[in-house]
Parts: sequence; structure tokens; C-alpha cells
Amino acid sequence: LFTALERSILALSCFGHWSAFRKGMLKISVLEESEAVTIKLDGRLGGPWTTELDRTWKALSSSLGSRKLCLDLCDMTYAEKDGRLLLREIYEKSGAVFVTNNPLSNDFAAEAMRTGDEKSEN
Repeated sequence: LFTALERSILALSCFGHWSAFRKGMLKISVLEESEAVTIKLDGRLGGPWTTELDRTWKALSSSLGSRKLCLDLCDMTYAEKDGRLLLREIYEKSGAVFVTNNPLSNDFAAEAMRTGDEKSEN
């Protein structure tokens, strides 16, 4: 019959999400532990996914208490300007800790942590 990929493509096209799939999607996972809450980003941050990340972190921020917010960027593959600005906003408002493991995720984190005159114009 259908492979898993074919079923996913069929489901996406039936529900009108095929164009979003082709442009790139973002999986947002939340891991809540006693000392920290981690938001893991997997894929491309931009467009409607930036809005979804904004909703997610704002919903979590009120329940953080003394727990640290961590942003896991290890599997994030791309960030549009609005996504990069949101990462900066989250960092500035929460003091989030970035989890990175490669040059690209390091760059996303470094850009988000820049302040003042160091801010990128891109």
C-alpha cells in the first residue's frame, strides 16, 4: 500500500498543509523537569512557526517559577529574520540558556545573545 512518507504526504496534501511542508516545518517539543524547561526546535524557524514558538514560550513563561528556560537549537536548520528576533527576545526576557552542538546552532545562539551595538542588521 503506502509507505510512511507517502501517508504523510497524502495527509499533508489532504489537509492543505503541503505547501507548508515543502517550505519547511518546525517541530517544537517541550520537556519539563524540576530544574529546567527545555524547548527543543527541530527544523526551520520562520513564518507561522515563529508565531507558534512565541505562543509556546509565552505560555510556559508564567509557569517557569525558579526553573531555567533552555532553548535546544541542535536540530534547528534555518531561521528567518523574525525567528532570529524572537530567539533574541526570549533570551532577553528570560535569560534562556542555549543548547547547541554544531556551528549553525552556535551561530543562532550567538546572534540571539548579542546586545546593544552588536545587534545584526540582517
